[in-house]
Amino acid sequence: MATTFVKADASKRAWHVVDAEGQVLGRLASRIATVLTGKDKPTYAPFVDVGDHVIVLNAAKVVLTGRKEEDKTYYRHSGYPGGIRGFKAAQVRSKHPERLIEAAVRGMLPKNRLGRAQYKKLKVYRGGAHPHEAQQPAPLAMATRVPR
Repeated sequence: MATTFVKADASKRAWHVVDAEGQVLGRLASRIATVLTGKDKPTYAPFVDVGDHVIVLNAAKVVLTGRKEEDKTYYRHSGYPGGIRGFKAAQVRSKHPERLIEAAVRGMLPKNRLGRAQYKKLKVYRGGAHPHEAQQPAPLAMATRVPR
């Protein structure tokens, strides 16, 4: 019996919307990465992009547990010698809160052209509004665990 694989063109891509308010960053990013890669579908194959689109709202209200707000550092490099810069999570949240979720999800995706294609299906917004109403996104089921 031959194994059949779905071609990336033939796969039906759904749109999901997630409210990040009160969600723990790592758990949220893990669920989003699963949907982006398509691992929650029976047609999943590790070399085909069969994942769905994900819209994340209220990125500024995501929760970091413990002392990560003060201790976690995000790095950027300009490409020049000595051009590395470090920013604490509190600084990143105040200027660009979307980058907290984007960095966490990007780290959970494959490090190749497939991962880059999957990452393009992630849309993150700091507020509660998004311009993707025409795609009719459905709410994504998340765990309801509350951080302590």
